[in-house]
Amino acid sequence: MWRIGDGRALVATVDFITPLVDDARTWGAIAATNAASDVWAMGGRPLFALNVVGWNTAELPVALLSQVLAGAAEAAAAGGWVTVGGHTVDDPQPKFGQAVIGEVDPARLLTNRGLRAGDALVLTKPLGIGVVTTALKRGRAPDAVVAAATDSMLRPNAEAAAAALEAGATGATDVTGFGLLGHLHELAEASGVDAVVEVAAVPILDGVGNLAVAGLVPGGTERNLAWVRERLDVAGPVRPDDVTVTLLADAQTSGGLLFGADPDAASRAVDRLRASGHDAAVVGRVEPGNGRIRLR
Repeated sequence: MWRIGDGRALVATVDFITPLVDDARTWGAIAATNAASDVWAMGGRPLFALNVVGWNTAELPVALLSQVLAGAAEAAAAGGWVTVGGHTVDDPQPKFGQAVIGEVDPARLLTNRGLRAGDALVLTKPLGIGVVTTALKRGRAPDAVVAAATDSMLRPNAEAAAAALEAGATGATDVTGFGLLGHLHELAEASGVDAVVEVAAVPILDGVGNLAVAGLVPGGTERNLAWVRERLDVAGPVRPDDVTVTLLADAQTSGGLLFGADPDAASRAVDRLRASGHDAAVVGRVEPGNGRIRLR
């Protein structure tokens, strides 16, 4: 964060991804939306961005790259920021993303150290993106599941950030490559608290459970789960080998926000988000502790 005046500061982030979907324009839009997510996770708003491109010029036409850039520009315009340039390198594996500069009020900054005992935990998007994209790569993803996952990835977290701020949240993160459990552990440990997750309350994309049971789980998700297991306490009807536990660790692209707020304010935030089309839910609570996660 770089302060530029009373009540104003700049924040910066960068992210890029390999192709997740077959349509180049959609990939560009998802990548831009994903790149801006860290700004929203801090309670800020994106201002401008630079494209970051790796392109296989020997095998892929420039016209296809133009579609990627057009999709990113459309997502940026819809999200309230502009693309002002960028840089391209030759790369055997195509990659695309953005470096995004945003503005935030320092007094209302959301951080990964801000969870408070007594907060309710709100998740603003369903899980399962990693499983769906793995199934898509293997030609085994139903069209309806792919469409739902794509819609979720294209949804900006701007409304989620506004709802978090209105609810008085101080602790938040976006849920991306480390999955819900990985990001929640980082949030809880940095805040000096424990987190309790009500597993049945966590929204999951329809059809993802069946894909996971069929073994269509990305390596990143499996690594996430292996890393976080020693930080988990599992009790009640949840079993450590339950496929739902795997989905809680699923690596996301352009996932939702996870934030803590007073329980009444959290419920109002969920109502607001669901009214605007988000599959949001209160998924747990925060208790005194030192970074452990309990699944119930």
